[in-house]
Amino acid sequence: MDDFRANGNQKEARAFWIGVLARASLKELRAALSLAQVELPTVDVVKAAETGTLMLEARAGGGGQRFNTGEATMTRCVVRYGETLGFSYALGRDKDKAMLAATLDCLLQDEERRGHVMSKVIQPLADLQRRKRETESRRAAATKVEFFTMVRGD
Repeated sequence: MDDFRANGNQKEARAFWIGVLARASLKELRAALSLAQVELPTVDVVKAAETGTLMLEARAGGGGQRFNTGEATMTRCVVRYGETLGFSYALGRDKDKAMLAATLDCLLQDEERRGHVMSKVIQPLADLQRRKRETESRRAAATKVEFFTMVRGD
């Protein structure tokens, strides 16, 4: 899902914003919050931001048998605002980013605040991420080499 769909169900919308938050850097999150003038609530920490590793799996040929390809560092955090739990999972070791993303997840679950935070924070971050992907795709396509075989005479 490239863009937020107002008519999508809650589960799809949450998957969208959690993905955007996970891919954004702490600097990007802070800049978006500053521009949007979003006031963050004070939250209770349920599970402090902690860093660990996760096993990455791949498939041979894209669809074959699974195998472990390596490990990646990730950070997770869980916070509570009222009765709402906010979660974040992100690659890397940035505990401040994990805490901020979990807090934003709490805000986004509040129907009164969701529209403002989605339009002023999440959607601009999603647009930025899409532009980065397109730029990287064009850069990679520019280096593509096509091989062909020439047949020598009969």
